[in-house]
Order: sequence, then C-alpha cells, then structure tokens
Amino acid sequence: MIGKDVLLNGGERIEKVVLLNGGELSVQITETIIANLSPSILAKDHVKVSKMGVSREFKAILEEPATTLAVFVVQTIENESPPEDAGGCIRFFKRKTHPTDLLAGDKFKFTILGLGDSNLLLDRQHTGAKDCNQVAQALDARLEALGGKRFLEQGEADERTMLTEVQPWIDRLCAAIKSSRDN
Repeated sequence: MIGKDVLLNGGERIEKVVLLNGGELSVQITETIIANLSPSILAKDHVKVSKMGVSREFKAILEEPATTLAVFVVQTIENESPPEDAGGCIRFFKRKTHPTDLLAGDKFKFTILGLGDSNLLLDRQHTGAKDCNQVAQALDARLEALGGKRFLEQGEADERTMLTEVQPWIDRLCAAIKSSRDN
C-alpha cells in the first residue's frame, strides 16, 4: 500500500523511466534502481540511463512524452557542490533565463534521490541525510519552480549511515511506478 505522502503523481501511468546520474556513487545506485525495476515493473527497453554530465543526454528529457518519469540520482560533495559529472545538468536547470513554465503542464514528472556524506560536515553528531543533500534539495525546488510535477517525495541518503535510506526509497519508487501502471 502506498501512502498519500508517497505517491504524488495523481494516478498518471508511467510508461518509461529515465535515470539521470552523475558521479561514481550515483552510477552504482542507478544500477540498483534498474535491478529493482526490471523486469517485473518495466521492461528493460522502457528504462534508460542518461549522464548528467552530457548536455544532449540530460536535455533530451525535455522532449520525452508525458508518460516518462525523470529520476535524478544526485550527489552532494564538499562545499555543497555536485560532482563534476553532474555539474552541467545542475547548472542548466539553475539558469535564471529559463521561463518559469519551462516544465509546466503534465509533461515533466520527476523525483530525486539525494546522496550525501555528513562525515564532511563539522558537526557530525547532530547531522543526518537532510543536512548533506543540498544539491538534491536545490534541484528539487528548482524543478518544481519551473513547473515540473513531483512524482514521489525526494529521498535523501547519507554515506555515514551506509546509505541505509536508499533501499526503502527505491522500494517506494517501484511501488509508485507499479501503482501508476495498475490504474
């Protein structure tokens, strides 16, 4: 059963998933997501991986049909920055020159999994995943500001806790996609 706080898509059917990643850890997590999605939820040819560091790949998501879900797997490294392999995509969506309705309508559905490391923070005793995922938080807010529809609440994981938050978030993602396909 999917709680109302998890499934935000309004019951729209998802036919394709595009996983966008940048950085070594996000590539590993993307492979885990693919393993959980295929084949029981989506056929392999309905799951695509795009690199956040390759302009033509991440911009292609804007041309996908409304039945496509963009899943961003985003790392935050030192100084609240994305890894080099994700920087191009993050900078693209942060541009102030984009119209505020760039992603408006029902054409752009997204969700984000943030990967951070609270070991990099000064106060390690009182910090957790929410404190070390600034890139994911900023991207989530920006995609929404541009008119994107959030499909699933943002997930946040912390390397200090061995990324224990990742698998439960993947399980919710898979359940939400399956639910959208069962309607």
